[in-house]
Amino acid sequence: MPREFISRYTHDLTSDDLGKLFTRETPEAYRFFARGINTAELEGLPWYHKVLRYAQGFFLAFTMRLSPARRVMYGIALALSVIGLLQLFAGVGLARVPIVPFFVNLRVPAPVFANGTMWLLGGFLLMNLLVLLEVADRLSLKRDLEVAREIQQAMLPDGTWSGPGVEAFGLTKPANTVGGDFYDILPRPDGTVLVALGDVAGKASPAALLMALLLAMLRTLVDEELPLPALVQRLNLQVTRHAPPSRFITLFLASFNPSTGRLLFVNAGQTPPLLRRQNGSIERLTSGGVALGMFAGSIYEAGEVHMLPGDALLLYSDGLTEAESPDGIPFDEAGLERTLALYAGAYQKSAAAELGRAVFDAVERHRRDQRLSDDLTVLVLSRLA
Repeated sequence: MPREFISRYTHDLTSDDLGKLFTRETPEAYRFFARGINTAELEGLPWYHKVLRYAQGFFLAFTMRLSPARRVMYGIALALSVIGLLQLFAGVGLARVPIVPFFVNLRVPAPVFANGTMWLLGGFLLMNLLVLLEVADRLSLKRDLEVAREIQQAMLPDGTWSGPGVEAFGLTKPANTVGGDFYDILPRPDGTVLVALGDVAGKASPAALLMALLLAMLRTLVDEELPLPALVQRLNLQVTRHAPPSRFITLFLASFNPSTGRLLFVNAGQTPPLLRRQNGSIERLTSGGVALGMFAGSIYEAGEVHMLPGDALLLYSDGLTEAESPDGIPFDEAGLERTLALYAGAYQKSAAAELGRAVFDAVERHRRDQRLSDDLTVLVLSRLA
């Protein structure tokens, strides 16, 4: 039984793996943390001071990368290990030091510990080496994800877009470093503006990659000036061909004419946007079809509404309505409607940004630092006077 267990536990281990662990991975992790040590400050110090200061600097460079709670927990674990080692100390005795192996030994005074102490110390050192390697790997990955986040944010419109009689504002907050929610604001040569908001199934890096793919396809196909249903059908076909079968993307796409107030839209499985009229009434826009990537031959239909001056269209991802308070109560559409009820109208400039931020602030107050389970995204289109 033990032999079978060991064989199963080490069946994929090779000598190259062990070699790389100590010849490549360990030195890389060491350099990762040691680069933060200011070696210029150590010049001129006695060697024993230099060793002590270097060890202290390396310890801080490693532990300060941990979160405060984990850093304290790690410090407590080290303190407990030192206390245990001191309790195993049995005094000072004579230890044999080989001068000529197997023939000549020299006895020198040395600390003596209880039997098994060296085994425990070896296991402790190897466990710390493993922690060091894992933290270095995670920090390197985190740095790459932060770069990906910057690239993802740069792909999205920044701030408020405004044109004659129209304003649009978008805001997103991923649940992880990167997310799968996206929005876009695309002015067109004929004076209309195209707005889109979507949500890739899943979160983090896989969803972010699909989000970037869809944005690139959307911005390419827009130049062909296709009718909205045909444009969404083309997007659906491309997503079906190139995305994994388990992934799909919900999308709301609309074309707005500021001079006439005409809004054409297709809702491909996205949470229905809320059209808040100037008189306070709310309409939901649902016409469209299923989410992208589910069926290659999906057919989509366009809906149409007329926006009056003072009307505002609120597009949002389901992360807003699903955001929970510490008591487990979701923000829900009722929370959105309460926020919209306080909205005075879109006659003035910056009204779209004010409404978008008001919705985000309401969600943040509701969840009170509760961990997000999904990305938060909002896009507001308002018709000005």
